[in-house]
Amino acid sequence: ATVSEPAQKCCTENIQPFLTSILEELMGPVSSGFTEVRSLFDKEVNEIIQDFQKTNDIMKLKENVDQLMNLPFNSVKMEPCYLKVNLLQELLQDLKSRFKVYHIDFVIQRTQNFMQELMENAVYTFEQLFSPSRQADPAKVATTIEKVKLRVLK
Repeated sequence: ATVSEPAQKCCTENIQPFLTSILEELMGPVSSGFTEVRSLFDKEVNEIIQDFQKTNDIMKLKENVDQLMNLPFNSVKMEPCYLKVNLLQELLQDLKSRFKVYHIDFVIQRTQNFMQELMENAVYTFEQLFSPSRQADPAKVATTIEKVKLRVLK
């Protein structure tokens, strides 16, 4: 009871007025990181489509889809996504001094984990939706891949 009122007053006066602007500032790098994940998925699936259209090779298609399933764990390809979130380091340094925000690395790491999880979900969903169509008419496979990609991106 003795601490509640002063704590409430401190939060109301010193933190709450800044929350909206803090969230807006932090969402820039987070949003661009997730946009990069989306772009990477789109690019990788487009490469699968182009490769299949050139070769019409179902075995090569299977290999490419299997490689796509490993995309979330490919640190080289995921790196540009993670780098977008590293901008949080600078933004959070300012918050650290103003609001005593600690564990900046933890916030960045958790954001990057969520990005990897999003990519895992995207490739898993892609594989689940596309899998029944693998044996389809080769003329329709590229179109099917495109439809599945758009469905996943939606």
